[in-house]
Amino acid sequence: MPQADQKAQNDRRPTDAGLKPMTVEDESTLRESLKRCSPATIEAAIAYRKTNEASHLPAVIIGVIERFVEPDLRAKLKEADDELRLVEDLGIDSLTMMEIVILVEDVLQMQINNEDLRNLRTVGDIKVFIDCKVRGLPPPRPTKFLPIEQIVSVMPIQAPFLFLNEATLSGGGAQGKYKITGQEFFLRGHFKDNPVMPASLMLEALGQLAVLYLLEGSSPDEGKIVDHTKIFFTSCEGVRCHRICRPGDLLSLSIKPKRTKMPLATFEGSIRVGQDKAAMAEEITLTFAYVDAKIIDDQVDSITANRSAAPQPKAASA
Repeated sequence: MPQADQKAQNDRRPTDAGLKPMTVEDESTLRESLKRCSPATIEAAIAYRKTNEASHLPAVIIGVIERFVEPDLRAKLKEADDELRLVEDLGIDSLTMMEIVILVEDVLQMQINNEDLRNLRTVGDIKVFIDCKVRGLPPPRPTKFLPIEQIVSVMPIQAPFLFLNEATLSGGGAQGKYKITGQEFFLRGHFKDNPVMPASLMLEALGQLAVLYLLEGSSPDEGKIVDHTKIFFTSCEGVRCHRICRPGDLLSLSIKPKRTKMPLATFEGSIRVGQDKAAMAEEITLTFAYVDAKIIDDQVDSITANRSAAPQPKAASA
């Protein structure tokens, strides 16, 4: 099959054979439902309903979200950043999310389970979920969000040398955030009267995100977990720095695994500030080791057995 024909087939959902023509009444109803959305959103929705082509979905989804976002936040959506967080960045609460879902269900003629909504944290999550839904594909594994409290609890690296405020993990990699506050210890001497985050520490932040991915992401080998005491930096190649980062900048970190075969794990990484490229590394390589999960289970069983065998305090006599 020619490549173009294959793409067209992939862009359509399985029910294309039974696609019903869109009547004038249907189009009028759809326009009324989307009357507070942009003209581009309405036209994309009509095109989708007529063709079922998934290529129209991003414009529909972004347009519907924009309809419910506060006016001063809508500019963020125009940046087409899939990492935008629904709650933290766009101020979408649970009730607003339900309004968005109801309108999407109406426009795209589908049903969305409330349970699925718990896993949708970013604009990209919504796009991927809806795309899988209309194609009849199983949704991807949900992203895993780690606030700073959970990061601190699992990372071997701690303050003041921890450069992650939050992170999200998925099968395809990890994203993180770090806000340069201006109070960091290294800014006192880098540089005098001109505080700049060292490029080496920006790469350190990417390495830390890779460490977190190894610890909290899916294990490359079934039945194995990574030993947090045995992860170390090995090498970094293809580094480019594009932007000076100063106090007040919010670093958006991203890493993707390239190769993982114990004892080495290699990632590609990048940092952005808004839409500006700040730094990138073609390869960040860590060395690591596994702890056999059975050993940990045996240790837990041993501790439990020792507690059970310990003498119990006698009840006080009357």
